[in-house]
Amino acid sequence: MKKLLGAAVSAAAMLFAAGSALAAGELHIYNWGDYTNPELIKKFEKQYDVKVTLDDYDSNETMLSKVRAGNSGYDIVVPSDYTVKIMIDEGLLEPTEPNKMENFKNVRPEFVDIYWDNGRHYSVPWQFGTTNFTVNTDKYKGDINTFAILFDTPDELKGQVNMLDDITSVMHAAERYAGVARCTADKAELKKVNDILLAAKPNWKTFSYDTITKITSGDVAATQQWNGAAFRARQKVPSLKYAYPKEGTEGWMDNVAVLKGAANVENAKLFQNFIMDPANAALISDFAGYDNGITGSHAFAANKDWASSPELNPPPEAPKAEFVPPCPPEVIEIYNKIWTNLKK
Repeated sequence: MKKLLGAAVSAAAMLFAAGSALAAGELHIYNWGDYTNPELIKKFEKQYDVKVTLDDYDSNETMLSKVRAGNSGYDIVVPSDYTVKIMIDEGLLEPTEPNKMENFKNVRPEFVDIYWDNGRHYSVPWQFGTTNFTVNTDKYKGDINTFAILFDTPDELKGQVNMLDDITSVMHAAERYAGVARCTADKAELKKVNDILLAAKPNWKTFSYDTITKITSGDVAATQQWNGAAFRARQKVPSLKYAYPKEGTEGWMDNVAVLKGAANVENAKLFQNFIMDPANAALISDFAGYDNGITGSHAFAANKDWASSPELNPPPEAPKAEFVPPCPPEVIEIYNKIWTNLKK
């Protein structure tokens, strides 16, 4: 009888039922580094009796390369908006239908019908924000709300600038400064972007994703940065200020998606539903410092400062954040040539 009962429980645990406490086994998550609250993982493990393993990556391109190679061993990945679109188009994601899950009602309406996963058939929000840059105002007293800080660097900041080691963020920032459209295929415009980058490079010190360490240690005085990282950095160094450049702002959203053929699809679905609960979404934001796209989560935040911070609340005059779809392959090819030359 005990064996029969145990078999019944095991069978039930394999079925996804949103909000059910029945689960078992493992879940393998591949997420950005320094981006996952350990308390969130502990809570999920305890609630569903699922052992979670977590590995990290430093860019969408790194993750995508590993997934494309096959047999990654991961169930869940956390791609940014444009990468979700690429992965859906390439058949790399499982259609888990988050829009039918119990907690989907908590997703903010503006993040349901989005270009990368219209109607949310594959992915759920993790965090969203902007990519601009941060300046140490003890080192520079002038106007920081222009991409000239990065691409026509003031004397006080020359040799003290860190850029993200991210082709998309750097190229789109340079396009905004050049006054050309994102993903432009016009060769004359792309030459203008290339010239701006090559002229700016001597004023840069590094390309790195480790923006918080670099700016708070004083290794650099300005860094291209995501707004949540800027918030966390300012908690350590109050003179840091996040810019809203007049030329435009990059918007992004990272999303939890399940890999096609994942070994633990049902547990992955449980995790998707789990993080759409406002209390759990708040745990994500408390750790990483970004907003999450889940209605009601702010009420559960342990750190009340982030929700009202200037990094998450741009001034009225700031340009509206732009979410950029993937560039066409022929543009990516030119981007790659510009980037390779820039990194020499």
